[in-house]
Amino acid sequence: MKFVGPIIIVEDIQRSRHFYESVLKQKVTLDFGVNVTFEGNLAIHLKAHFEERANLKGHHQIVFGSNSLDLNFETEDIESLYERLKTVHVEFIHEIEEQPWGQRVMRFYDPDRHLVTAGEAMDGVVIRLYNEGLALEEIVSKTAMPRDFIEKALSREVSQ
Repeated sequence: MKFVGPIIIVEDIQRSRHFYESVLKQKVTLDFGVNVTFEGNLAIHLKAHFEERANLKGHHQIVFGSNSLDLNFETEDIESLYERLKTVHVEFIHEIEEQPWGQRVMRFYDPDRHLVTAGEAMDGVVIRLYNEGLALEEIVSKTAMPRDFIEKALSREVSQ
């Protein structure tokens, strides 16, 4: 069996498509009207249609905002994403915070109150920590990333 990706249920397919496509900059790969798939295989599915197809009507309730699933994204520019999210008035769980392993992340809700985490790409974390003066071994210790990952990230930074 092969996992193909998460499907999140949404009340308004156009509102959610706009949020993921325009705000979070996800590229649509398939659009069937009642469900939309983005690169990386995240899919959104209209609640009314999903309930019917999954035989959920009258049996099980779809609950939004349960915080039981976290959609995890990485970005090369967390500050720009943060500013874009502020302009569309998302509900932040917390704004940008540095995690113990050095990655800066923020958590917020999408339009249907699905929990979303957006964090710096880890190679960017490595480069930021290096530029802040941490030695290679300190970066290994702080991030728990493999030494070869850190060396590759730093070598790409030096070659640019």
